[in-house]
Amino acid sequence: MTILLIAEHDNSAVKADTLKAVNAATAIGGDIHVLVAGANCSAAADEAAKISGVAKVLVADNEAYEHQLAENMGLLVSDLGKDYSHIVSPATTTGKNFMPRVAALLDVAQISDIIAVHSEDSFDRPIYAGNAIATVKSSDAIKVLTVRVAAFSEAGTDGSAEVVAVDAVHDAGISSFVSAELTKSERPELGAARVIISGGRGMQNGENFKLLEGIADKLGAAIGASRAAVDAGFVPNDMQVGQTGKIVAPELYIAVGISGAIQHLAGMKDSKVIVAINKDPEAPIFQIADYGLVADLFDVLPELEAAL
Repeated sequence: MTILLIAEHDNSAVKADTLKAVNAATAIGGDIHVLVAGANCSAAADEAAKISGVAKVLVADNEAYEHQLAENMGLLVSDLGKDYSHIVSPATTTGKNFMPRVAALLDVAQISDIIAVHSEDSFDRPIYAGNAIATVKSSDAIKVLTVRVAAFSEAGTDGSAEVVAVDAVHDAGISSFVSAELTKSERPELGAARVIISGGRGMQNGENFKLLEGIADKLGAAIGASRAAVDAGFVPNDMQVGQTGKIVAPELYIAVGISGAIQHLAGMKDSKVIVAINKDPEAPIFQIADYGLVADLFDVLPELEAAL
């Protein structure tokens, strides 16, 4: 039994999501081969070779994979994956883009967002916005899985895997990369941050999100938002935490002016410590919070920043 795991990377370094997905693959059992597909990505491949538990790193270094276009990645992964028992990817934007294509090309069912491994063919995944957990048993010859990385810890980095070049080049020729508009910030990424402070509809407007910035800087935190705040136009949607945003599990999550709609809770309830600040004592967020403060956020946030 051998697992093909597709690395999440930026051509120069592997991302923490990859290390967490390796831990999920380790729970399945068998050898783990990591595929690094990109352009001028040898540095990322060398990093992948150091991940504990990885037996081999496959490097597909070609311009066709520079931006990991779903059409090209689907062809590459399905071609390589037919010789494996499992194909695994983090359930990131990139993984969610090409993995369904892989499953379709291999004519198997994809099992999405797994949060636990029972055996080589049985997995847990959340359904109904996280209100229920389904245990899924697959009889497919090749299991195609995406991993909710928030449910797993990172693998170590004391490995020394063999690095092998892959000559296969798949360019579907039906899509091309135009541009990427990325938010630039010195704060950590939402998905990788140890501390997150998020604002909701209670912030009242986008200008008031500045009240979170001083606290975030002092805590080394990322800033997130609820869907209500995003839909109201307070902040851009790349800050959204929740079922239709980013799924996070930081060591500390501070929810400010967030009532706790089920869709938001589905995206952050696995956080190690949850702090809620809301003036409504009946807000659902208090049901899962480790610490709750019933107070007006406009009074509390300046006091909290001053105390920090």
